[in-house]
Amino acid sequence: MKYQTQKIAYAYFLAAIALFIVQVSGGLLAGWIYISPNTLSEILPFNIVRMLHTNALIVWLLLGFFGAAYFIIPEESEREIYSPKIAYWQLAILLIGTLGAVVTYVFDLFHDNILLGKDGREFLEQPLWVKIGIVVAALMFLYNISMTVLSGKKTAISSVLIIGLWGLALLFLFAFYNPHNLSLDKMYWWYVVHLWVEGVWELIMASILAYLMLKLTGVDREIVEKWLYVIVGTALFSGILGTGHHYYWIGAPAYWQWIGSIFSSFEVVPFFLMVVFAFVMVWKGRREHPNKAALLWSLGCAVLAFFGAGVWGFLHTLHGVNFYTHGTQITAAHGHLAFFGAYVALNLAIFTYAFPMLRNRDPYNQVLNMVSFWLMAGGMCFMTFVLTFAGTIQTHLQRVMGQYYMEVQDQIILFHYMRFGAGVAVVLGAILFVVAILLPRREVVEPGPLAKQQLSAAE
Repeated sequence: MKYQTQKIAYAYFLAAIALFIVQVSGGLLAGWIYISPNTLSEILPFNIVRMLHTNALIVWLLLGFFGAAYFIIPEESEREIYSPKIAYWQLAILLIGTLGAVVTYVFDLFHDNILLGKDGREFLEQPLWVKIGIVVAALMFLYNISMTVLSGKKTAISSVLIIGLWGLALLFLFAFYNPHNLSLDKMYWWYVVHLWVEGVWELIMASILAYLMLKLTGVDREIVEKWLYVIVGTALFSGILGTGHHYYWIGAPAYWQWIGSIFSSFEVVPFFLMVVFAFVMVWKGRREHPNKAALLWSLGCAVLAFFGAGVWGFLHTLHGVNFYTHGTQITAAHGHLAFFGAYVALNLAIFTYAFPMLRNRDPYNQVLNMVSFWLMAGGMCFMTFVLTFAGTIQTHLQRVMGQYYMEVQDQIILFHYMRFGAGVAVVLGAILFVVAILLPRREVVEPGPLAKQQLSAAE
């Protein structure tokens, strides 16, 4: 680690990991409530559990992105972070806001209070004071990172990363506009939700993946940057107007059905390019980097993002298909694998790469880390298949046969059991990952029986 301020990332990564465990635990509990609906219903209703699951996911991914920026930017800009104090104050504000939102929802506080009370919009449930805190923290972050980049060397990786982070912050401002008209509300709501995960987050993903490939494979920077430009171009071309696939059934004009279908069909392209990019870099790479676990997570990120966000997204993005599948378990299948592949695996890849250096324990035993990858990736893939089958049956019974939602839930209960089993595997993998990251040991290879005999003979 060349720059002292890269250590700022350590605090962000630790906070992100803590929320990661909260997120997967909440998901497991939500999965069990599908099987036993009255579980904790008086203390912690399902809507609160689901809110904690989804919001913890968003917050820890953001903390991971911020930490990754604090780790990557000094190396790319060839200088220290402009102000470490601002970075730590930013983290404190984000953690206080997160805690405040959780307490408000769990204890059901401040009813109808516009500043302190609940918002109620999915994924944007944070009370108004928390949203203001997020904007303040984002401004501090952007000022800090921008000053660092502007005073140092500019690279394609740092430029794309900072453009993505600026876009992330600016689009969040739409969260403050909450019109009474439900159709308008949904249109602006998707400006935040869709243009984050299928727009600017893809820029952040591509730049972090490019950084990892550069470091892990040793391929020339010029080649990596050319790939980065192509991926970013296709992501923006398809992702911005691809927002239209959310406008099919909210009261927007009918032309969105064609615009959304056409452009969102192209959204598979940048994810496919990321798979090709990652494997070509490894194939052309001339460096034998010792951190094999980070390489596994990087390749896994590209592949799972392609299937989750690309293939599973395409399966129900055409408006003629989406008319029947919208809001079923097929949506849940796509959402789970897309988020895991594109952003969870990406964050775990940069954690795996950075932690040995941040903890000054490089090299270390990576077996546990790799086992955690296969546990989480395997569990998430099985969950995706299970939800896809459940969603197909649900679509037929509910949308074609006209049965009621709760009647259908009874008929797909077997799939909910299997989904819960897959969730157990994911949680175990997450715990194993934390152990592998926080308790690494120096790799000591003991001689086998044959080697010991040869050593004895030589003596």
